[in-house]
Amino acid sequence: MIARTVLALVLAAGIAAWMMSGTVVISGAAEQAETRPPAERSEADSALFQVRVQRIAARERQKVLTMRARTRADALVKVAAETAGRIEERPVSRGSTVKAGDLLCQLDRGVRSAELARFEAEAAKALLDHEAATKLQGRGFESQTRVAATKAALDAAHALVAAAEQELDHTRVIAPIDGVVQEPIAEVGSVLQMGELCAMIVDADPIVVTGQVTERDIAKIEQGIETKVHLVTGETVTGHVSFISRTGNADTRTFTVEIQVPNADLSLRAGVTAEAEIPLDPITAHRLSPGVLTLDDKGVVGVRIVNDDNIVEFKPVQIAGQDQDGFWVTGLPQVVTVITVGQEYVSEGQKVDPVMVSDKAEQDA
Repeated sequence: MIARTVLALVLAAGIAAWMMSGTVVISGAAEQAETRPPAERSEADSALFQVRVQRIAARERQKVLTMRARTRADALVKVAAETAGRIEERPVSRGSTVKAGDLLCQLDRGVRSAELARFEAEAAKALLDHEAATKLQGRGFESQTRVAATKAALDAAHALVAAAEQELDHTRVIAPIDGVVQEPIAEVGSVLQMGELCAMIVDADPIVVTGQVTERDIAKIEQGIETKVHLVTGETVTGHVSFISRTGNADTRTFTVEIQVPNADLSLRAGVTAEAEIPLDPITAHRLSPGVLTLDDKGVVGVRIVNDDNIVEFKPVQIAGQDQDGFWVTGLPQVVTVITVGQEYVSEGQKVDPVMVSDKAEQDA
């Protein structure tokens, strides 16, 4: 009985001592008390935050302005009849290649040939009358007034002949330019009135690539500069800037830019969607991975860098372009140490422990 009482007192004393020690048991596991010396704990708490950094150097980059565009023919001419008549002959068809001066439509000459013959006969008679009057005047048998009248009649007869010749010539509708015959085209046997269409001619050499450029970029483009053009049909061709509009569209605030592309074999078609890469003046810029870019408290785009004293700084940048490897930015020093990992966990003015992972400038070189 006494032994049991002593055992109970020992257990009670042990429990009391344990509770006074401050050790807590939760779910059967005891949290170990901090055993490190105070000096070691202070040194660990003051350790610098590690970030990965990369030294990047600026390089010269050819800046390119991308312009959405469409192709069109250099000239599109609707060839109309200059007189009325029925089409007797049409030696060309859709898709025919013609030269300037080739016959497109031959109209019925009708009475035009007879009228020309009559006016030529009248002109011959007027010439005889004028010559006879001139001779008689020289002998004193004809007045000056008579000579002048015969001269006026001769001039009028010549004018009628010229008009009849022109009217007869208008029965031949000819091509004014080199090109390819396109629809619409008149059919043989149909009657054309003055001004009605005989055929349409497309001159597609050179092909013209036309698009719009914003008012902010128009001053950067130079006339005559060589330009690469990618067509939606798969071709990539080269041309030069041939026209820059001097006036802008008031609604869109854009300016028209045209690029001429040689098309001697007529393989390029009008009306095709295209994308032109217009080279601009080169710039000095840094190429950065998209993950490096961040925002400051004001929403400004930039990067966090480490200076020579390992202090974090925020540098705003301007995006100057993009390629498959990242963004090209301006606004940074020539050589800069950029934080690539951990930039979101540090703030400006904080001292860090930078770990250099690679020298991007040396790798690219």
